[in-house]
Amino acid sequence: MAWSGIDEIRGVKACAASDRRTLSQSNSEQTPSIHRLYKPSVSTPDALKTLELTIQASMPAAAVVSGSSSAEFDGRITVYVILCGVIAATGGLMFGYDIGISGGVTAMDDFLEKFFPLVYRRKREAKEDNYCKYDNQGLQLFTSSLYLAALAASFAASKTCSRYGRKVTMQLASLFFLAGVAFNAAAENLVMLIFGRILLGFGVGFGNQAVPLFLSEIAPARIRGALNILFQLDVTIGILVANIVNYATANIHPWGWRLSLGLAGVPAVILCAGSLVITETPASLIERGKLDDGRATLRKIRGTENVDAEFDEIVRAGEASRRVKRPFRSLLKRPSRPQLVIAVAMQFFQQFTGINAIMFYAPVLFQTMGFKNNASLLSAVITGGVNVLSTLVSVAAVDRAGRRLLLLEACAQMFVTQTAIGGILLARLKSDNELGATVAVWVVVLVCCYVMSFAWSWGPLGWLIPSETFPLETRAAGFACAVSANMLFTFVIAQAFLSMMCGMKAGIFLFFAGWIVVMAAFVVFLLPETKGVPIDEMAERVWRQHWYWKRYMEEEVDCQG
Repeated sequence: MAWSGIDEIRGVKACAASDRRTLSQSNSEQTPSIHRLYKPSVSTPDALKTLELTIQASMPAAAVVSGSSSAEFDGRITVYVILCGVIAATGGLMFGYDIGISGGVTAMDDFLEKFFPLVYRRKREAKEDNYCKYDNQGLQLFTSSLYLAALAASFAASKTCSRYGRKVTMQLASLFFLAGVAFNAAAENLVMLIFGRILLGFGVGFGNQAVPLFLSEIAPARIRGALNILFQLDVTIGILVANIVNYATANIHPWGWRLSLGLAGVPAVILCAGSLVITETPASLIERGKLDDGRATLRKIRGTENVDAEFDEIVRAGEASRRVKRPFRSLLKRPSRPQLVIAVAMQFFQQFTGINAIMFYAPVLFQTMGFKNNASLLSAVITGGVNVLSTLVSVAAVDRAGRRLLLLEACAQMFVTQTAIGGILLARLKSDNELGATVAVWVVVLVCCYVMSFAWSWGPLGWLIPSETFPLETRAAGFACAVSANMLFTFVIAQAFLSMMCGMKAGIFLFFAGWIVVMAAFVVFLLPETKGVPIDEMAERVWRQHWYWKRYMEEEVDCQG
């Protein structure tokens, strides 16, 4: 096959590295021979390089796509691949709408009076502590139960993705979401409400598993970042639309909250209908043994007949994938550890920026600061608009500036804004007063600056980086771990934030600012750049080149012949 020579190079490299270690330990002057395919001594870097160049020269030019090669696969950016990306990314609309809608609904008096009367009475008491008026575990469970369900669903979604494909998984996501919407909009008691949220969680778990993988696998390497960020862009649009809906329905008594929850079905219908017309990804088809369909799909999305090099690369990855019978167990092996650690860490840090605490509870948060109900909803609309516009910056910049630069710039901006917000609230907002109008406006401006930096960095890249770094054989399982980790940490924040705000008061912003310092150090030392690297060449061109992670990528090779 076209890649066999490259595989042998890897074996030679591993053997040579092993021989060098043996020489170093024994202080021997003798150069060991390598008894695999090639007999010449390659214990020196120059000889190894000569051997590699010789093998590459003997292969067809289009086939030299692995190792340190920087060759691009042939193909153009087609209208069809953009259309598929736009349709699939509507899975983000479902997720974003739910993030935005829950905070606004929990601030509506009609909703609170029906399901959480204790919180309603506490809210109406003028002397109640500003920071504690919404501290209620049941109310937080309304928001967080979705993410606990999504955590469990992500593992089932991983198997569905591998066995039936990304497209079917997206269809199931939309059906779960529609069922959850029906229960929520018609809820007459807390049990119906929470059960609906659990069904929504299944939809989010399946959608968040399938959509980023789909986008990364259909995208040409040079625009993979931008196309993948369509998912996060739709998340931000969903949040904005939800905030606008809440603002419009807040004065529709007593059923405005039902309309807000019911309209979540619109993006689910779009995804369900759209998934009928988009293609399956070539990687998924080839992984499941449908080679002819995979080649035909690859030609269609690349707009060229010359797809042999990319097809061969995917086939090789697909063969490796089929040999892995227990992908989750394979994730625990050393070569999978860099991708797994980074995928889980990105989810942890994404949530501990504090962003979802603000996006979930923006209206509640602004009411805590002294804004009236409509003013708090309007402020949430403003931050939602900033979120959308700033995500467009990431779409434009991620494949030019790279992942690391965006993440580090955002860390600096988020640290400054979180610290400033915490300082202002510590000085000006006590338990029983309101912020003055001027100070309140400045707080909104700072929140917008904070949301802005997150939206072009940790928001979209938290999904992009895990979706592009795993090899095909563990890609669905690895990304399932990323999704489940995201849902776990989101659940923790959603369940704890209002209680944390009651206990820590303004200090909660300083708490999140402290984590941002840790995030910045993580990026500097442990996160490699993945801009422009073909998705199935990450091991050779990223992990084996990194100063720390390369120690995990050494393969055990039989060097005895």
